[in-house]
Amino acid sequence: MNPDVSQTRSSDYRTIISCEQLAAELGRNAWRIIDCRFSLASTTQGKEAYAAAHIPGTLYAHLDNDLSGPIITGKTSRHPLPAIDTFVETLSGWGIDSQVQVVAYDDGPGTIASRLWWMLRWLGHDAVAVLDGGWQAWQAAGLPEELTTPDIPQRRFVPALRRELLLDAAGVEAILNDDQFALLDSRAAARYRGEVEPLDPVAGHIPSAISVPFTANLDDKNCLVPVEELQKRFAGLTDPENPEKTIFYCGSGVSACQNLLAWHHAGLGEARLYAGSWSEWITDPKRPVATGDSPA
Repeated sequence: MNPDVSQTRSSDYRTIISCEQLAAELGRNAWRIIDCRFSLASTTQGKEAYAAAHIPGTLYAHLDNDLSGPIITGKTSRHPLPAIDTFVETLSGWGIDSQVQVVAYDDGPGTIASRLWWMLRWLGHDAVAVLDGGWQAWQAAGLPEELTTPDIPQRRFVPALRRELLLDAAGVEAILNDDQFALLDSRAAARYRGEVEPLDPVAGHIPSAISVPFTANLDDKNCLVPVEELQKRFAGLTDPENPEKTIFYCGSGVSACQNLLAWHHAGLGEARLYAGSWSEWITDPKRPVATGDSPA
């Protein structure tokens, strides 16, 4: 077996990790913690928050610069995936290879941390988890913080691309009238219905999509609700025998990843992401748009 290809270990954290569990692993060479705090309203806010305090040994990931590629007006989403070679270089620079357990966190409901979680899994790295409750939970627990940026030796990340986890716009168009597939919209219900649209020039949703806001996965402390609740939430929406026929999307391929995290944590298999999401879908005026409630 190629030693650079991600391997499954019984000790891997593959969906979420608690603050107490992470605190017990601080300082380990084979662990890498990534701070993903970010604000759409102020794109420097996350990096400034990182500089003010972060979990010891943590590096910072910027949504626009590290977890997204260049925006092409009229073609891409607001947060297109970066080129694979570029992202591999980023991961190597962060000292991540197949032997490293990665933990991502942010200061909200885990959407941006989940974006990194999904991207690593897309490139074949299973040993990645999101800190349950994020930065607020860490602070509330009174756990250690630091100000310095660690000096992390570079490692060689070798991707094992899972193309089956990703669907493009053409793939979504191809399944719109196929009732064997389930297209799940992760945005707030009012955005899905087209009542408000704070970020994109067109309101509404992709026809046949069902509204499944990611926020329903969380309790009042931004931790995932119990597995049984997640399983009940998704029950009846999709085909449990064919999880690959479930596709999540959102506004720009970020918050949908939190739904994918919850789905995977609930043990429901490998669903897919339409990474371009709504902001890419509406770049082509020929693509259909719907408003109103979920289809019956």
